[in-house]
Amino acid sequence: MTRRPRPGSRPVLLGPRSTTALVLVGAVGVVAFGWPFLAPPTSQLGAHAQDAPWLFAGLLVLLVAVVAATISESGLGPKAVAMLGVLAATGAALRPIGAGTAGVEPMFFLMVLSGRVLGPGFGFVLGSVTMFASALLTGGVGPWMPFQMLAMGWFTMGAGLLPGPDRLRGRAELALLSAYGCLASLAYGTVMNLAGWPFMSALASGIAFDPHAAVPTNLARFLAYCLATSLGWDLGRAVCTVVLTLTLGPAVLRALRRATRRAAFETAVTFDTPTR
Repeated sequence: MTRRPRPGSRPVLLGPRSTTALVLVGAVGVVAFGWPFLAPPTSQLGAHAQDAPWLFAGLLVLLVAVVAATISESGLGPKAVAMLGVLAATGAALRPIGAGTAGVEPMFFLMVLSGRVLGPGFGFVLGSVTMFASALLTGGVGPWMPFQMLAMGWFTMGAGLLPGPDRLRGRAELALLSAYGCLASLAYGTVMNLAGWPFMSALASGIAFDPHAAVPTNLARFLAYCLATSLGWDLGRAVCTVVLTLTLGPAVLRALRRATRRAAFETAVTFDTPTR
């Protein structure tokens, strides 16, 4: 028996089924997050503004599970599962470190580097599982958790889709990852605001979601809501991600790539016919 390595070292290669599942869950996720801007004021969905996040949360749990199962069928072997468990546990342990401290969340830089090395398919599963595990660890289980799982899955998957995974190295790669980490950290906070914003009562604040208002009015309210409630936290997360990527990134990238090579995720096992 001989082992013949194939080009690349990523543990999960996205096939047609996995890609289709990711596209579908992405489309539903866009609706789940953006429905306040997609539904017209006369829509019946607007009349159930307090119920819609719960309905979408239940739907997202099922969809994320389906995507994870589909990707697993595409080749998430024992070695990849072991690495998934280690990275998810590490990310979940890192999340509480900066809780309540101006957006200092070191888990985000680990997700960026892991997605970069291990690819978009593995990245989506890792981001979702890490957020699920951290929610259990910190007691943060609620209707927002499925939205966090999907948003973190997108966050980590995006790092795996960055160009030059097998060629770009050194300072250029760190600059690319830092820029992505900064923008994606801000985007994560903005997207997650959409999950909680519709819960606010329109009568309680001038920046709350009003199901009877026009889209431009609600968009202005949402921007004011982001500026007033989360911009400082999001900037802290972005700065923390950039600093950790620039300082710890080289060592972590080397460790992840070395572990991936030694695990030989994509090594094809073939059996040679003995000669007599």
